[in-house]
Amino acid sequence: MNSAPKGSQQLTLYTTEGCHLCERALALLEPWLQRGYGLAKVDIAEDDLLMARYGERIPVVASPCGGEIGWPFTAEELEGWIKQIKC
Repeated sequence: MNSAPKGSQQLTLYTTEGCHLCERALALLEPWLQRGYGLAKVDIAEDDLLMARYGERIPVVASPCGGEIGWPFTAEELEGWIKQIKC
């Protein structure tokens, strides 16, 4: 299993206030945070470009390598996506 990542890999969660699906995505990310992954939460409502890009897709998790996984995703799908990240 992929344990704590080398260099403490940083994931980004695109979210906004009042997004109940974003809370579910955050819960699925919690085990990865406990393994040493970092997480930056970005509120798309504060940026017009992000709102245009992600407004109907959030929650979206992005890797520092440029890959993304958008909702809906399961814990298993998230795990598979995280494990394939190679920067």
